[in-house]
Amino acid sequence: MSAGDPRPIGMFDSGFGGLTVARAVIDLLPFEDVVYLGDTGRYPYGPRPLDEVRGFAHQIARRLVEEHDVKLLVVACNTASAAALDELQAELPIPVIGVIEPGVRALVKATRNNRVGVIGTVGTIGSGAYQRAVADTASEVELSCAACPGFVEFVERGETDGDQVVVLAERLLAPICEAGVDSLLLGCTHYPFLARTISDVVGRDVVLVSSADETAFEMLSLLQWSGLARDHTEGPGRHQFLSSGEVGWFRELGRRLLGPELSAVESVRW
Repeated sequence: MSAGDPRPIGMFDSGFGGLTVARAVIDLLPFEDVVYLGDTGRYPYGPRPLDEVRGFAHQIARRLVEEHDVKLLVVACNTASAAALDELQAELPIPVIGVIEPGVRALVKATRNNRVGVIGTVGTIGSGAYQRAVADTASEVELSCAACPGFVEFVERGETDGDQVVVLAERLLAPICEAGVDSLLLGCTHYPFLARTISDVVGRDVVLVSSADETAFEMLSLLQWSGLARDHTEGPGRHQFLSSGEVGWFRELGRRLLGPELSAVESVRW
């Protein structure tokens, strides 16, 4: 990467799910500074009206741009991407990347039988964002979608396995199993934390696609061609984590989910 912009990359999610994207970004872009905001004081976004989520997204984006001077914003939340991505891209003076389109591109590439699936929150699936994104690829695939209420709450409590999760997954994923998909997009950034349970239910022959890695690769490409990449001679990037909820809980669970980079959490008040 060429020398460029030393400002941080901003990321936000309703809580911990976006840490899957943050992990991919930290691994792929180790020289970039990252500011991550988990809106745990108002999670989950999935059951909320999209207009309300849209308002949250604009509020958080303004905070990251105005107070942290981010050079690039990642909406690391599928529900927020569905609700507000287009508006944020049009209004903000910096590039804005969502997680929906990168994941969809990977999904249609992964299928062998042209039957694909997407699971997400009630808000994301109900918005039709994934249905439109798949249609925009012009791929001849048959898409099956399923909303999975309850998955986010299990992850936010740190309960990523156990009988209760399995029973819920078996009920919610039944339409996906019946559709015979061979590729399944985890259309919520929380869901990779449940990947083992999801794979056990849908079958190990079904390819699980996470948008986290694909989003990180899109960021890498954007930083390279735009000249926004941080000069790697300045050393490893710094990582700042913010939470609108209880910071001790965010630090404890977030560190388990992300890794040692999450060593401190700052409180955010609206």
